[in-house]
Amino acid sequence: MKKGDRQARIEQIINQQVVSTQEDLLATLKQDGIDATQATISRDIREMQIVKARDVNGELRYTIFHDDERTQTQKLKDKLREVALSITQVQMLNVIKTLPSNGNLLAALIDDLGYPEVVGTLAGHDTIVIISPSEELAAELNERFAKHLATAR
Repeated sequence: MKKGDRQARIEQIINQQVVSTQEDLLATLKQDGIDATQATISRDIREMQIVKARDVNGELRYTIFHDDERTQTQKLKDKLREVALSITQVQMLNVIKTLPSNGNLLAALIDDLGYPEVVGTLAGHDTIVIISPSEELAAELNERFAKHLATAR
């Protein structure tokens, strides 16, 4: 598995469940069929700026440190400019073509933002399918993302 794909999965795990130790993270990755060593996970944690913080229940858990100056929305816009090649709407779906090895990372960013126009995403090596609840909302999402592609090219 490529580093970007593994790190995207680590981000999803940390955002979706309580993970308190590297052992917990390794076990969850292994359940997903991702083999990694503790040294690799330790490097990922450092590179991804993952820190331990108390959640609303007072439990210590891993979380990703986010720089206040750069919001998740801005991060998505930047990634769209950097790696998205095209976006095409097909009824209630949007298909984004990306540079190789960037589909999962970009889909994770879209998922994390929780847009109401997004029911879910499917990601591959260089393609993302975004499912919307209606054709109208798919069109709104297409317009929102397309304007970021247009400024990049």
